[in-house]
Amino acid sequence: MTGLNTRRAGLGLSLLLTAWLAGCAGVSAITSQVSSYGQWPAGRQPGLYTFERLPSQQSRGEWQDKLEAAAQPALAAAGFELAKEAGQADLTVQVASQVQTDPRPRYDPFWGPYGPWGRGGVGGWWGGRGRGGLSMSFAVEPPHVQTQVDVLIRDRRNNQVLYETHAKLDHVGAADDRLLPYLFEAALKDFPHQAVSPRAVTIEIPPEDR
Repeated sequence: MTGLNTRRAGLGLSLLLTAWLAGCAGVSAITSQVSSYGQWPAGRQPGLYTFERLPSQQSRGEWQDKLEAAAQPALAAAGFELAKEAGQADLTVQVASQVQTDPRPRYDPFWGPYGPWGRGGVGGWWGGRGRGGLSMSFAVEPPHVQTQVDVLIRDRRNNQVLYETHAKLDHVGAADDRLLPYLFEAALKDFPHQAVSPRAVTIEIPPEDR
């Protein structure tokens, strides 16, 4: 590798590592897009609830336990109380989540979309002989992640849907389960009032979770 190529490689790797470390730093707040639907009956109190699981959720019991635990603080803040026995509840709550991760090819206005070493793969080193000799790309650009949580509240007596809400967060980095309680908090932030959907909802993150 020539001296120029060596300097370019060192500069490029330094910038990539700096971006990687910056992406790992904690954030003080998250802003998600929230969409809520349904008409909560006027004058009805939140009341007692029990979690309800779809057959597909029952097959992933450990993950569903974690998801329901993440939703409980937000439900409590909205006035709901988890029934000690399912028969005591007058409401059922279903919670779900989806995570989509998309790799991001690095784009730089000087080097182009594949970094300072030419066209390469995502997630590793690729080498090839190009016009300027050996070409390498080290793709460590953090991926784009979209995390969404869903809450569906039904009347347990007649199975009528009373409230449906979703919170979606787009960010760069790794999927992080620690964000789930704050997404549920955003999803139920305006309960039971109707609001514009989608709308931006910002939730502060405590220092210990950053």
